[in-house]
Formats: sequence, structure tokens, C-alpha cells
Amino acid sequence: MKPPTTEQAFERAIECALLHGGPDACPHYQTEVREPSAPYALSFEPGGYHRRTSTDYDRDLGLIPKDVTDFLVASQPKEWRRLRQHRGAGHQDQFLNRLSAELSRRGVVDVLRNGVKDSGCKFDLAYFRPASGLNEETRRLHATNLFAAVRQLHYSAKNEKSLDLGIFLNGIPVFTAELKNPLTAQDVQDAVAQYRRDRDPREPLLRHRRCAAHFAVDPNLVCVTTKLAGEKTRFLPFNRGHERGAGNPPVPPTRSGYPTSYLWNQVWARDSVLDLIRQFVHQVEDSEDRRRRRVVFPRYQQLDAVRRMVWHAREHGAGQHYLIQHSAGSGKSYTIAWLAHQLSSLHDAKDQPVFDSVVVITDRRVLDRQLQRAIHQFEQTVGVVENIDKTSRQLREALEAGRRVIVSTLQKFPVIAEEAVTLAGKRFAVIVDEAHSSQTGESAKSLKSVLASRSLEEAEAEDASGLTPEEERDEVVLEEMRKRGRQPNLSIFAFTATPKSKTLELFGTKQADGTFRPFHLYSMRQAIEERFILDVLTNYSTYEAYWELLKVIRDDPRYEKRKAVHLLKSFVELHQHAVRQKVEIMVEHFAAQVQHRIRGRAKAMIVTRSRLHAVRYKRALDAFLREKGHPWKTLVAFSGTVKDKGKDYTESGMNSTGNGHVIGEKQTADEFAKPEYRFLVVANKFQTGFDQPLLHTMYVDKKLGGVNAVQTLSRLNRTHDHKTGTAVLDFANDAETIQKAFKDYYETTLLSEETDPNLLYEVQRQLIEFAVYSDADVERFASIHFGSRPTHDQYYASLEECVDRFGGLEADARGRFRSRLRDYGRLYSFLSQVITFADPELEKLHAFTRFLLRLLPPDPDSLPLEVQQAIDMKSYRIQRTGQDDLSIKRGPGILDPQGLGPDQIREEEIEALSRIIRQLNERFGLDLGPEHRVTLGHMMDKLDGDPALEAAARANPIENVRLSFDHKVEDAIEEIYESNADLYSRIKGDLAFGDALKELLFVQFMEQQLLGMGEARKVEGR
Repeated sequence: MKPPTTEQAFERAIECALLHGGPDACPHYQTEVREPSAPYALSFEPGGYHRRTSTDYDRDLGLIPKDVTDFLVASQPKEWRRLRQHRGAGHQDQFLNRLSAELSRRGVVDVLRNGVKDSGCKFDLAYFRPASGLNEETRRLHATNLFAAVRQLHYSAKNEKSLDLGIFLNGIPVFTAELKNPLTAQDVQDAVAQYRRDRDPREPLLRHRRCAAHFAVDPNLVCVTTKLAGEKTRFLPFNRGHERGAGNPPVPPTRSGYPTSYLWNQVWARDSVLDLIRQFVHQVEDSEDRRRRRVVFPRYQQLDAVRRMVWHAREHGAGQHYLIQHSAGSGKSYTIAWLAHQLSSLHDAKDQPVFDSVVVITDRRVLDRQLQRAIHQFEQTVGVVENIDKTSRQLREALEAGRRVIVSTLQKFPVIAEEAVTLAGKRFAVIVDEAHSSQTGESAKSLKSVLASRSLEEAEAEDASGLTPEEERDEVVLEEMRKRGRQPNLSIFAFTATPKSKTLELFGTKQADGTFRPFHLYSMRQAIEERFILDVLTNYSTYEAYWELLKVIRDDPRYEKRKAVHLLKSFVELHQHAVRQKVEIMVEHFAAQVQHRIRGRAKAMIVTRSRLHAVRYKRALDAFLREKGHPWKTLVAFSGTVKDKGKDYTESGMNSTGNGHVIGEKQTADEFAKPEYRFLVVANKFQTGFDQPLLHTMYVDKKLGGVNAVQTLSRLNRTHDHKTGTAVLDFANDAETIQKAFKDYYETTLLSEETDPNLLYEVQRQLIEFAVYSDADVERFASIHFGSRPTHDQYYASLEECVDRFGGLEADARGRFRSRLRDYGRLYSFLSQVITFADPELEKLHAFTRFLLRLLPPDPDSLPLEVQQAIDMKSYRIQRTGQDDLSIKRGPGILDPQGLGPDQIREEEIEALSRIIRQLNERFGLDLGPEHRVTLGHMMDKLDGDPALEAAARANPIENVRLSFDHKVEDAIEEIYESNADLYSRIKGDLAFGDALKELLFVQFMEQQLLGMGEARKVEGR
């Protein structure tokens, strides 16, 4: 007998649960994991499947023919008899062929919902539990549904490949699954890889829309996809979450079972599958090609949240409050659409409608379209959703008439509250979406004009007095509730990613200890770890941190950023509202670090302190881009009219071009999506609900705190296929304030001040000590990777010996080497956001380590890959404990700053360089400052450290030394072109000045050499 650690044992446990309904009836499966005393716990009756084998499956049709005909004969015998009369003896085969063709053309969901017609006969292919009453006939029809599980499903007519599990409804496949067992050294990622690499999507069973979903499953994790597309297949996590993060809760020691038991015991339960097909899974237009349609399958938190709310509303009726804390990236639009549809047709135990109307409060037009399309698919009914975007009278009439789903705006909530009181015989469900892009925080207060005489400080104070969008929403709703109290016929379902204490108290569920909690939670941490959004704090630099990072570079000639140092230095010495100086820094940073991101499509947002700031930033930004010849265009977003120096400015007026192209305020977001627009300047607008995946970098010049900080910075977190990270350069806030704002929603690693770029060289040195690879290996790999036509086999050949050497290390050394590889990748990815490296060796090593890490054999004691990556994203901490010691500390926290070494320039040298500058200033009437002293210091360091010059000074007369010096000093001058173009131009353009400078540098050089040799000779300057 095989040990119970095999993959087959895992398959058998799942099959037993599907067939027999639980652990008691199956010797291979013991008690499942259930949440103890979970509120409003969902429960579907498990079991009830029957076993089928591959011999029952027709590989050409993609069906189990016997189950199809058995279902039709049992549920629709008269119609089946009519078909036989029309078609004759071959009616069964002809119908099965038609059914298979319809599945290929329309998809499994549409066929199961709406059936198939053949020769004038209409056949239903599934019977769903109706929203109201379950009479004897509907009960009988519902009972005719046949659910089948097939293990090792041989699906291809071309070969004998098999899927671990197929799930069928009335002979029609709805789900497939690949199952893996970590005890055999395979996990969910191996199942994903198997679907991508070894499952041909052209096979009848695996074609797009022929199955509702494909699952990759192991005992710990679940992933799902609705479309197989080879290596491009995208699997999404389908997990419950654990401690506000990714994954699933572990099985308690006192219980048996698997963390993923919820999948087959609840999600794949018979009535759950029917509910998924009828109420959730639907088809939408592909965003990139409207001719194509894609299948939307709910993520776990969407499915769980909607079911819990619907079931609670059925049990408790109207008059309830629900707070749904779902992070950005959770798919709120679909969650709200599904909830609105199901509430609109919800009936209680007495078969009475729970709500007469469902009102959705949102400004998102996309949600309105999704509602219309989803409900039409679910019910084949047009006009169920009514959009109220004009008068309050329109809204009153819709409520009085009992329109099923009404979409309206926040400003009309008082009308809804009033109607809830006056129409006491009617019951309403109100779904409040988060405030979005058109809600700027201005409508709750009168807009004040910023007069020309007012300063930027006054403008900031004035604009800061308004409410944030979420505060505005809460105030509108709270004021009505204060006036009218909680209405027994009005339920409110409030969705937010960032609830404050007031929001929790207003909409949350009260606990026994007096505290409040959300009815349902999907945290920012889980969304990040499941990679639905990006962590915007990973590459977060405060202005001081950015300045310190760049300051380090002056001691390392490998970096070419001295020009940026000069810009930053000049800014530090100027007034805090010097918009022009900040614009220069932003554009320089964008040009050097951002423009090439996301395959050259990256965009940036500048967050300003007031509407007047936004006006001046826009003007300064446009002027500087023209001056530098950059091709990028800019947009600005602010409300109302701003007066500045006698002129009136509006968003539309500043954005519209001179050639007659008018950009209205409602068009700003769509216009920003165009490739030529790379900067968006905002004041209060677009800081909530704005989704632009190409937005990569944010420049913050506004005090942020609390929810406002989280909402604003979260504009960056949307994912894109080619977006690997984000960057924030903050001129107004310190790291501690930002981290505190995020603490309640997600604990993450945050750059507090600065990181020493030289740490890269430290990690590079540590890696080479393991003797896994040499510089020659890196060069060989780089010649392939950066070559014109690298091939797959070349990559493997260039890394094969390195992988073998890794295998020869001791276990402990393998772990440390792998850890250092990851350290190097993280550090390089971060530092490359703010510094341009002129050292090509670092970029070569970065590419080499990324690919080498992928080929290293997995650590047998490691966590699953998904969990490892999630942990690594949030929990590493670097700390220098000594000059040559780099250690990694795990656990949530702040990325500590790395200390800068003491200034190594000797006091005599500082004095000498200052003297040179003073003499040049006096002689030529110049104003050379500290930055020129830094440049001269670099030149002197290069000359003092030149071994040929030192040898000449020891062995030759001064005249011969001067000949050598003149040659070397010209090289040193050429190297300052990038770092100090002003000084370079003066040396080359003014011969007298150049000769004088060279003379002074020679005198200084010889004084140092003579001092070093202990001689007392004095060199006279000419």
C-alpha cells in the first residue's frame, strides 16, 4: 500500500469529500478545518457527487455523454421525446454534437444559464435554486442536476495526458484542477507551471470559455485562472488570507485536514457551483480587444463578502449597517455589481422581497456599465439599472416606483434618507462606494477664490481647511443619520479601503467590548502579498533622504550624479516655496530614473499643497520642459477658478492646447492616459479613486497624514504587466509620519532616511567569496543576455557550472548565498530608482543574479514560493553592524539608514582648496563656491593618487615633473565635464583662468609631495 504522502492520497481525499460529503463517510479524509464560531458562517451541503472515469468522457466532444442524456431524460422527458421524433435514431449523437459546438461558440456559462435549442426543442442544461420560493416542481428539477468528479481525466484525443481532477455538471465540464503535494516536493507553483507548459489550450476541454475555471491546488494554497494561454496564462490567488496577509490559516494541532479544504467542501459544493454559475461568473469585453470576451471568476474575498452580506440581509432584513474594508486592488467594482444584483432579487424565508430598491452611491461610470452588463447576463433583462444623474425629482420618482437598481451620486444621499422616512412601507439597500475622482473635497465648503495678493502659504492654509473626500462622504451620511437616526427600512453597505474611527463607528459591527470592526476585511497587506497591488512604500524617499543618497556620491567617482547634487544643494539654500527649483529636481529625476520604466510609458504625479501651488507648478513645469527640449506634455487638475497675479486660471483653460483642442474637466483622466502626457499636477483632485496603471512615480509637495496619506500614495499601487515597482520623492513629509499613516492598514518596510549605495559593493564582495561564480562567468552571461539574439539554451549553458558549484556548498552556505543573491537584487532595484549607476558591472551582476536565482534548486525546508515572496516583500531589514558586516534582520519594520563614513579630506587640504578658490575669485572677479571646491578636491585626489606622478616627483627635477603633471591635469579636467560643466567651460574658454588654475594645482601637488618625502624645499609659484 502506498504511503499517505503521495499526490494520489491528496486526490483521493478530495474525491471522497466530493462523493461522500465529509470525513465521517470516508476513511481517507478526516475532519475539515472550520472557523470556530465564525459570524454569519456560510454553509453548503457537501458531498452528493458521483464518480466517473476517463472512459465515460468523450475526448472529441469534451463531454460525459451519459450524464448529459440522463439529465435531459430525467428533467425534460417530453422535450427529449420531441427531439427524438424530429431527429430519428441518431438524435442523441446529433444533439451532443450541437451541444459541443454551442459550448465552443458561446461558452459554458452561457449554455448552462440559457440552455440550447435544437430542431425547435429548447433544453435547459442546469436548474438553479430560484431567488424566491422552492415549490415541489422546482425542487424536483433542482434535484435532477448531476455532479460528477473524474480523477486522472484523460482529456486529449492526441495523447494520454491527464488532468488530476475534472468537475462536471450534467455532463458538462465546469472546472479542472491540477493537484500537488509538497510531501512529494511539488506545490501549487508546480501545478501552475504544468498548466502553462504542458496543457494545450487548443484541446476541446481547455479552450477558452469551455470551462468556467482551472484550479492549481496544494494542501496550503489555491490559484485559479479562467483562460489557459501557454506561458502567458495568468493565475490569481484564491485563498482565504491569514493574519491579514496572503495564504490560508494553518490547521490547528487538534484537528485534521488541510488549510485548503474550503475549496472542495464549500466552493465546489453542489449548490455553491450552481450559485457561482448563476450569480457570479460572467463574460466581459476584453479591455485590449473588444471583439474578444473574457470570463470573470470571483476572487475568494469577493465571493465570501457578497455571500455573507446577502445571507445576513436575508436573515435580518432591512435596517442593518455593513462596513466592507476592502483594499484597493480587491475588485470592488465587481463586488458591488454582484452585491447590487443579488440584493435586488433577494427574498426572505417568507418569500417576500427584502428590499424594494437598491441604490448605489458612486461617481464611477464604469461601475454603472458593469452593473448593466452583469445584470443583463444574469437575467437577460434590459433596463434594470437606472442612472440618476440629473434632478432630485428624478431620484424620488425612481424610489417611489421601486426601480430595482438605482445609481446616483453622494450629493443626493439626503434625498434617499428623506424618502426612507416618508416611504416607510418600502425598504431600501444603499451601497456607498468610496469617494472618487470627481469628489474633490470642495463641495462640502464654499469655494474661495485665491486672490492675487495672497501668498503660497496663505493658499495652502486655505485649501487645507477643506474635508478629504472620505471625510466629506462620512459627513454627508452622518449628518443625515443624526437628523433622522437609524432607519428600520434602510440598510447601508459602505465600502472603503481606509476606514477611520468615525467610519468604523458609523458603519462597523459593534463588539461585546464596545469596539467596532468591519463586517468583512480584505487588507492592503493581503492585496500586496497576493500581488493585486504594488507596495508604494518599498521605494519611498523623503527629500532629505534623497539628498543624503546623492551626497554620498561625491566620494565615489563611479557615479555620475554630481549635477543633481548641485541642483539639490542650490535648492536647500533657497526658500521652501521655490517651485522652479523643485520642478528642476523632479524633471531631472524623471529623466534619469523614470521615463524608461514600464517600457518607456511611465507617468508621474505631482501632488501640491493648494490650487495656487498647482497653477504655479503647471506653469513652471511647462516652461522648464520647453527650455530643456523634453517632448513630454503635462496636465493639471484642480477645482474652480484660481486668481494669480491678475489672471484667472481653470483646469480646462490650462490643459487645453492652443490649436483649439479643448480638454474639459471630465476628460482630464482620459487625456492623461495618452502616451504624450507624462506629468499630472494635482491639488486635492485625483487623490482618491483614480486608477492609472502607468502611474509610476509621485512627487509629493504637500503635508499628508492619516487616511489622506494612504489614499494619495495609493494612486501608485495599480499593477501593469511591465510595472515592477513604484517610486515616491517626498518634499514635505518625514518617513515616520508616512509609516504611521499606513500602520493601521499595512505594516511594511520603509526607507527612513538614506541607504549607502556602497552597500552594493559590500554584497558583491560577499557573493564572490562563496566561489559559486567568477567575474568571467558574469561577463559570459552578460554577453548573452545583452546580446542581440540570445537563445534559451545559451542561458542555461552560461549558468550550468554555477548551479553545479552551488550544489557543492554546505547546506548552511547554500542558504546564505541564496539570501545574499536576494539582498543584492533588492538593494539594486531600490537604489536604481534614485541613482543612475555609471558602473556597468553592477547592472551585469544584477541580471546575472536574477537568472541564477531562478535556476538554483529550492531549499527543501523552505516555505512555498508564494509565501516566500510575500514575506520577502515586506520583512527584510538591513543594518550595518560593522565596517565589513552586513546582516539581514527579518520582521516588519523600517529599512534603517546606512551611516555615512567620516569626511576623509584632511584639514590642510580643505584649507588649501579654499585658498585656491579665494585666489581665483580675487584675480578674476568670480564667485566660485563650495561646489567648485568639491570638484577641485576630486581633481586633487586623482592627481595625488597617481603612481606615475608620485614616481616622477621623487626622481626628477621640478621641470620634468611639470611636464608629466600638465599631461595628467588635462585628463582630470576632462573628467569634470559631467559633474561641473560651469567650471569646465571656464577652464576651456578662458586661457588665462585655465593656466592660473593649473599653476595653483601644481603648486599644491608639489607641496603635498614634498611634505610626504619629509623635505623642506619650497616651490615658488609663477
